[in-house]
Amino acid sequence: QVQLVESGGGLVQAGGSLRLSCAASGSIFGINVMGWYRQAPGEQRELVATITSGGRVNYADSVKGRFTISRDNAKNTVYLQMNSLKPEDTAVYYCNTPLLGFNYWGQGTQVTVSS
Repeated sequence: QVQLVESGGGLVQAGGSLRLSCAASGSIFGINVMGWYRQAPGEQRELVATITSGGRVNYADSVKGRFTISRDNAKNTVYLQMNSLKPEDTAVYYCNTPLLGFNYWGQGTQVTVSS
């Protein structure tokens, strides 16, 4: 079992910044990819960004140039720095890692961007 605990969400004005953190614990040996997804009300969950243990990153087109994913392998923690936030970034943000054929999710953290 892998446990993922997110923190760092909140309410921010458009143009502002937030930093999300996700700490992994439990049976974490072998974790490669960690990522962030988000789900807005009435919408499907969508990919935001992923990062491999080697540092390879991937971003959704909607956040390229504004969001930065990073990772501290020693702390088993992944971060999402979100700058130039827009109202359309409002969603519940979930941390994710696939391991041994199973998708692990955190409990989610709310990000609300006011206009």
